[in-house]
Amino acid sequence: MGAASEASNASELPDVLRADAVHADARRSTDLHIVQISPAITRGSGVEGVAFNLEREFLARGATVERFTAATAGRHRSGRPKSAIGMHLERAGNVVWFSTVGTMRARRFLAERPDAVSICHNDVLAGDVYVNHGLLQVAMRARGNYFWRMVRNPVHLFTAARDRARYRGTAHRAVVALTEHEAELLVSTYGRVRPPIRVIPNGVDTEVFRPATPQERATARARVELADDLMLALFVGHEFERKGLPLAIEALRDAHGVGLVVVGGTSPMIRQASELARRYGVADRVAFAGAHSDVVTFYHAADVFVLPSHYESSGLVFLEALACGLPVVATRVGFAPELVSDGENGYLVEGDPAVIGARLDELSRRDLVPWRALARSTAEHHGWPAIADRYLDLLEELRKPRRS
Repeated sequence: MGAASEASNASELPDVLRADAVHADARRSTDLHIVQISPAITRGSGVEGVAFNLEREFLARGATVERFTAATAGRHRSGRPKSAIGMHLERAGNVVWFSTVGTMRARRFLAERPDAVSICHNDVLAGDVYVNHGLLQVAMRARGNYFWRMVRNPVHLFTAARDRARYRGTAHRAVVALTEHEAELLVSTYGRVRPPIRVIPNGVDTEVFRPATPQERATARARVELADDLMLALFVGHEFERKGLPLAIEALRDAHGVGLVVVGGTSPMIRQASELARRYGVADRVAFAGAHSDVVTFYHAADVFVLPSHYESSGLVFLEALACGLPVVATRVGFAPELVSDGENGYLVEGDPAVIGARLDELSRRDLVPWRALARSTAEHHGWPAIADRYLDLLEELRKPRRS
């Protein structure tokens, strides 16, 4: 047998996940055997968090669930401290390794489980369903200088070639796009997508991401070293340039009563962004928290959320912020246009620092209580149970031809 699975049923999962699954509300049941393929599957944000939440919901419905991750395939992190260049090289190596060696081992893993239906979340060219968590070419074009951005990084060229083979070939039987717009971009980017496309958005854990109690708010706010009289805007993201952090920092010049808390980024990125804040004269109103796996505390400390991103395939953070009761100021990317109602639970803006600043300044002068209530209400329509049911519908459809 190939690489062993990390979790074949609920009894083999970590206690925290097993408890969550046991206490989930009874909903539909299924006898599906599901394999999820992802570089990692962990609680939190990002692709690994999506896989984690789907796994939890599948288990709650009686499915047998297995994981195929980079660790399952035999790829282990060294754990040694690395420079910024070392971290970049390691990430690049992981992408190439999981896309090549991981693909071969995943195919062997799946061949040994002919009764299983599978969902692939990244890199590997195997699995019945592939979830498109982002289009590299679209992200590069949105930032400008497309040709230079592609050729200066060999991994970008590798990824573009890999995904061309993915979408035009027979590696998958269906592709999930996270929004209708992303489905359109998928077709316009590749011209012809061979597997059928199904639109299923991401969800949010509305029990984890919820409005803070007064005590939670006070405790979280005390951790932020900014003046107490500032309205706090929160930015969450690891790719500062693509997600528009420079725009958010510059916007503070037009929003004098607003402070900005930045979660994410590496030390070199934070140094560069700090210098930008000093250049714009707003350094005393920007706090850099660094990377954190648990961002709920920062949502609880904030008053509003800002993400003037150049590109998002979905934008899980939009849902997380709304679920925590934060009005959202965002560009028209990803899921934002479907979630944000101008003047009600946030604002959709162009990538113009002056416009972003004006909206933040306006919010700093408003009573945000009704905005918070509508933000939370918006997120409650996008819980993971309903999203998992849509995946189960798709997986059931894919299983039927095998049985017949």
